[in-house]
Amino acid sequence: MTWKHTLKTALTGLTTNRSRSALTILGIVIGITAIMLVVSLGAGAQELILGQVQGLGTNTIAVIPGREPTGPSDVSFLFSDSLKEKDVVALKNRANVPGLKSIMPTVIGAGVASYGSNTYQVSIFGATDLMAEIFDLHPNGDFISPDDVLSRSDVAVLGSKVAEHMFTNGEDPLVNKIKIKNRNFRVIGVLPPTGGGSLFNFDAMVLVPYTTAQDYITGKKSFSRLIMQAVSDNVVQSTADDITLTLRESHGITDPTKDDFTVQTQQDLANRLGTITSALTWFLVAVASIALFVGGVGIMNIMLVAVTERTREIGLRKALGATDRDILTQFLLEAVLLTAIGGIIGIILGASLAFITALGLSQGLGVNWTFVFPWNGAAMGLSVSAMIGLIFGGYPASQASKKSPIEALRYE
Repeated sequence: MTWKHTLKTALTGLTTNRSRSALTILGIVIGITAIMLVVSLGAGAQELILGQVQGLGTNTIAVIPGREPTGPSDVSFLFSDSLKEKDVVALKNRANVPGLKSIMPTVIGAGVASYGSNTYQVSIFGATDLMAEIFDLHPNGDFISPDDVLSRSDVAVLGSKVAEHMFTNGEDPLVNKIKIKNRNFRVIGVLPPTGGGSLFNFDAMVLVPYTTAQDYITGKKSFSRLIMQAVSDNVVQSTADDITLTLRESHGITDPTKDDFTVQTQQDLANRLGTITSALTWFLVAVASIALFVGGVGIMNIMLVAVTERTREIGLRKALGATDRDILTQFLLEAVLLTAIGGIIGIILGASLAFITALGLSQGLGVNWTFVFPWNGAAMGLSVSAMIGLIFGGYPASQASKKSPIEALRYE
């Protein structure tokens, strides 16, 4: 029997019971759709996150207090307050870090901001004027100045949501004051809406001089992190190495395994975030693949029923000269065709849903969420669906090929 005739026979067998064939491939369609959706959205999320990281500038270096945990015993280092003013002085020394262009100590906290009877839970970010350059911030009004930092001024730049919740009656924020921890802060600027499209949610944030945050909000002399810029991209790694050596000397550390700080370049951060998002995406793919397995079991079940229903057909074909191999090939081809059709429908449906979801996230969240067609997910979907057809269709096809033509013709 030729392949052309076998294919025609298989298609005839599938189209004879169209509703049953459609229900059979439903599990495959759902599984492939879920895989396509997860892989596409995972790739979009990864591009968004990495884009935000790279948007800070490839010459940006961050120092975080505490050693990066490598085991349960290191968790306590996450809450370290190891970064102090003496470290900033040491790092500013050109002899220690010749490739350093600028340094910004930051203090991060939380509190309740109030204006009249209006209150709002806010994140408080203590920084310097360098923050506007690093994060490309353009407030309506003024930003924190070097003089504000030196004089520990009670000034604040509000995120858009903070201003919206504080001044509900149309008041001008720039001529008013808000209160945080029983201290009045003069509003000098209001940031435009960012839509959460940044590593920091500036919409719900109040920016103040870091010295003010230390003295009047957190009460701590340590820093949440140090954000620095190298003079050029070419010296980022050497500058990071100099920062590490300087901080070890400042902290009296001789054993690198005892570091109480972590130095991160933007490339380091991008690599780590990329690894995390990829691992999470493929974990979700593994979960979604359960639907494919269930679909494969459904195909085997339906094919076994089809073999029983078509026993007389099998006997007649064998009586007319069809071999066991011909019967095996026909039923195996039917199973593969079912899964292949389900895979193609799943790819189209998954890509369409991923595109609609990406468009909705872009408009709803105000972020630059791009649609990514997951070619690897499509290739995996097609190959896995075909494999499922072979594996779960193999047993029913084998059972069909072993039927005796005489017994099959007697079957009622």
